[in-house]
Amino acid sequence: MDECLELGPMEKEQMYSKSEVLVLHKGEGFVETPYIRALTERAMSYIKAGFTINLSGPAGVGKTTLAFHIADQMGHPAVLMCGDYEYGTSDLVGGLSGYHKQFMRDNFIRSVLKTDETMTQHWVDNRLTTACKYGFTLIYDEFTRSRPEANNILLSILQERMMDLPVRRGGDETYLKVDPNFTGLFTSNPEEYAGVHRSQDALRDRMITMDLDHFDEETEVAITQAKSRLPRKETEKIVKIVRALRESGACEFSPTVRGAIMIARSLTVLNGHVKGSSAIFQQVCQDILASETSRVGSKSNQAKVRDLVKKFVKQYC
Repeated sequence: MDECLELGPMEKEQMYSKSEVLVLHKGEGFVETPYIRALTERAMSYIKAGFTINLSGPAGVGKTTLAFHIADQMGHPAVLMCGDYEYGTSDLVGGLSGYHKQFMRDNFIRSVLKTDETMTQHWVDNRLTTACKYGFTLIYDEFTRSRPEANNILLSILQERMMDLPVRRGGDETYLKVDPNFTGLFTSNPEEYAGVHRSQDALRDRMITMDLDHFDEETEVAITQAKSRLPRKETEKIVKIVRALRESGACEFSPTVRGAIMIARSLTVLNGHVKGSSAIFQQVCQDILASETSRVGSKSNQAKVRDLVKKFVKQYC
């Protein structure tokens, strides 16, 4: 798993040429262990029952990648939105566009300046409307980073399968019937994370939340090896160090498989080896894991993590 899906541009039809529509397919480095397969099958069963999925969990556990993988399994084009505090409803639904201003200078009387200013308005659908209209899969990454009021439009979409269209959009339609193929795949971080808002109870009630934890050891080893090309035995040692630090409970943030990948890929570039006697290996582990598990500027915690990493390197290498 982990950042293993490649995205390719879809040949867009004129009716939704303004949208960034994605066609998903597996990359060569995709890792699908029994653990990942079980998660995917659970999510697909909920989707087939007609529910929206919210993949919730700490940063670095593969929520977004799993969402892309599930979308790939569904076989429909997808649109991607990323939660943002600045979002309003129009950023999800769409808005009016069109403005023209022209200046004309008289060639005979240089002091004369004529100005022609006109406004031509037309509605441009944003990604949520496009997904609902054409039955695409909506991947709403870290949706709780958007303010709750911006996400209110989702309530009727997920429950009644109807979308309330703004009056200024024009046309006779005031409601859009959501295409039966439309599916929502959401991801979210824990509420205690910086920049994360608490989601509305009504919205949470309209989806099934799958709480994701860290992968099992076999999956973490397979992912790390696929992303770094290190030998299996060396990869196993790196993962054991990361998991031991995680289980120590001494970190502000638990290290994830992302840390193991960073260590393995850095060693590849530095031509280093997973050995307890290697100064390069020890330094790489300390730098990456102290950074991943501590807040910026948290010197005391970083010093504690470095000591623990030194201990685990000696233990497993």
